[in-house]
Amino acid sequence: MKNVMVFSGTTEGRIIGDFLEERKISGYLSVATEYGKKMAGEYRYVNVLYGRMDQAEMETFFTEHEIGLVIDATHPFAQLVTDNIKKICSKCNISYLRCLRERIGSIEEDETVYQVGSVKEAVSFLQHTSGNILIATGSKELHEYQNLEDYQNRCYARILSTLESVQEAVKCGFEGTHLIAMQGPFSKSMNCATIEQVKAEWFVTKEAGNAGGFLEKKEAAKLSGAKLLVVRRPEENGMSVEELKIFIEKEIFKNAQKI
Repeated sequence: MKNVMVFSGTTEGRIIGDFLEERKISGYLSVATEYGKKMAGEYRYVNVLYGRMDQAEMETFFTEHEIGLVIDATHPFAQLVTDNIKKICSKCNISYLRCLRERIGSIEEDETVYQVGSVKEAVSFLQHTSGNILIATGSKELHEYQNLEDYQNRCYARILSTLESVQEAVKCGFEGTHLIAMQGPFSKSMNCATIEQVKAEWFVTKEAGNAGGFLEKKEAAKLSGAKLLVVRRPEENGMSVEELKIFIEKEIFKNAQKI
């Protein structure tokens, strides 16, 4: 049986890695950051890889390590990474499965909840508003907020507490009290405290599902009187974590037992 490769970076990826370990199925769990490596822990049957791969590196790794199935459990908004994985799987004739994060249902808009299709659209929307803004859309797109008038006074960025994230934020002009480096997901009370601390009238977040603490953000905004601006998740096809477990149980574990 060929090996399984899981591209992680989310709670779902770690759950799949744990499941492979429990079933003693050999494979690889790829994480992009040092924090992801730390959270993955140590396995006996699953090898944890640390660092990002470009397309050439993926192709070489898949070939050299006899990868037969790739499970893409990267973040719902990591579209470039997902596109790269799909391309190489297609080129190498390797089975590809997308692991989808659980959705929270429809988001109803009203006078306190608004939706946009991207961070760029969020910035355009905020151009016509006033008041402080708490940003929780990640460090990679913080540069978009530089297009917002008076952003260094209005905006407060909450990012991951990694060197890479902090360096990117500082490069974009976020520092001092306008930069909050913490590891989530956050409780409702912590979100409330942060909103109140920076006196935010707007709270910008991505539709990252329960694993990303979305409901806690939504409830905190409501309690604190801040308006919530949500960047919608891209539409995708794939399987849930539980569906993937069933697939692995039926198709992979069954075949492994025959060997």
